[in-house]
Amino acid sequence: QVQLVESGGGLVQPGGSLRLSCAASISIFNFNSMGWYRQAPGKERELVASITTNLVTNFSTNFADSVKGRFTISRDNAKNTVYLQMNSLKPEDTAVYYCNAKSRYSDINYWGKGTLVTVSS
Repeated sequence: QVQLVESGGGLVQPGGSLRLSCAASISIFNFNSMGWYRQAPGKERELVASITTNLVTNFSTNFADSVKGRFTISRDNAKNTVYLQMNSLKPEDTAVYYCNAKSRYSDINYWGKGTLVTVSS
């Protein structure tokens, strides 16, 4: 059973920073990509950022327009972990953030349970 465990959410003031972590229970090379989605109250879940994980050294990243220049995504192959560094946070970034991993061998999408990020003064 593949597990994705998120951590790092919390309350932060506007302009502040947070780093989210997503630890996978298996090697991240079993996935084509991993990423972060978020869902705000009353809104649909949306992609925030993703990173490819099917090659040992090369990778590519993708970001929602709303977070470009403020968020970065990275991975630690040895720790089977993907990070989302969020800077210059805005109240509209408030949401539950979910880690996602797309299987390399099937159509399965794995999801974490989510971590709440609240940006408020």
